[in-house]
Amino acid sequence: MGRVGRAEAPIGDNGGVTVRRDVILLGSTGSIGTQALDVVVRNPHRFRVVGLAAGGGQVELLARQAAELAVPVVAIADEEREGALRAELAALQPHRPPEVLAGPRAAAELAGRRCDVVLNGMTGAVGLEPTLAALAAGHRLALANKESLIIGGPLVKDAAGPGQIVPVDSEHSALAQCLLGGRADEVRRLVLTASGGPFRGRSRAELADVTPEQAMAHPTWDMGPVITINSATLVNKGLEVIEAHLLFDVPMERIVVMVHPQSVIHSMVEFVDGSTLAQASPPDMRLPIAMGLAWPERVPDAAPACDWTTSHTWTFDPLDDAAFPAVALARAAGAAGGTAPAAYNAANEVAVDAFRSGTLSFVGIVDTVAAVLAEHEPATGALTLEAVLAADAWARDAARRVIMASTTARTTTGA
Repeated sequence: MGRVGRAEAPIGDNGGVTVRRDVILLGSTGSIGTQALDVVVRNPHRFRVVGLAAGGGQVELLARQAAELAVPVVAIADEEREGALRAELAALQPHRPPEVLAGPRAAAELAGRRCDVVLNGMTGAVGLEPTLAALAAGHRLALANKESLIIGGPLVKDAAGPGQIVPVDSEHSALAQCLLGGRADEVRRLVLTASGGPFRGRSRAELADVTPEQAMAHPTWDMGPVITINSATLVNKGLEVIEAHLLFDVPMERIVVMVHPQSVIHSMVEFVDGSTLAQASPPDMRLPIAMGLAWPERVPDAAPACDWTTSHTWTFDPLDDAAFPAVALARAAGAAGGTAPAAYNAANEVAVDAFRSGTLSFVGIVDTVAAVLAEHEPATGALTLEAVLAADAWARDAARRVIMASTTARTTTGA
């Protein structure tokens, strides 16, 4: 089903004997990256890191990661931080510092280097070119950078061979595991679960004065700032609906979102006979990361299991589309296809930055995305990388105009 691997032999498999896989990790200093390195360090017989990439905001951490794992190649996006990275690496590895790639295309260059699996843990649209580079090189792609699939759409799907993409999002990892329980033609619906974020149960009016600090206080997951705020607005869930549609070739109308604040059931698959299979585990990203790296094998003790000797209460509620319209908006963008998902994602990234800086209200994030999508004219013809990047740039400019107009209106009215 879709481009997700089923039970075929994994890259690195040798007649049923597990061999060590060489891993390139993109976004190594972020939340996904640091947890992925924890999985690798605890399983040195299964994984070896042969390349690290990061934006450049945490040069000391990147250099320390490279030194501790003796990584031969390190990539940094921020060319202005290249000198600082080289100095840190020379201090930690004076006799044999790693090769350094620098610049906006450094991660894409690294993703094409020889390895068994590329884990793309980058955040945002910048992950698209590295995703395409990894696929073009024939590597297994453990995909945590959902944005690259969402904005790339058919561009990414057409570049991927059967089983080449393995999802790392906890929800999509859960779906991939549950889908092993039946044939593609036996699937009735996919059920994505959402924690509901820190503002579950609030009305739109009650969200008007939310601060960035409050939006960053996720009740369940420990994530980076952009994904955490996306989870508070439920933009993240909207992106995941599009991602599930693309990964598993299930129509948008057969993908349901349920609010599950305990975040133990990560997603479910309903089959035509009335059965529903669910994947359950305590909220810990190391489990789906390990699945992404080792697919279709499992890594023993990747993360703690549920304690079945104690009581548990799990609840499920329908999504409040009036208070949180981001999912419905994403469905519309996904249905429109073409460059609409790229515009959705780009406008949101700009709006989140404006919210974090104090120039946009919390509800203004999704309002900005809606306004940009209303202006957007999808590119015609087959989707190309150039069209996606152009739509991304246009949507960012449009979002800034919308935000500026909103700020001016509030100043004028004294609101």
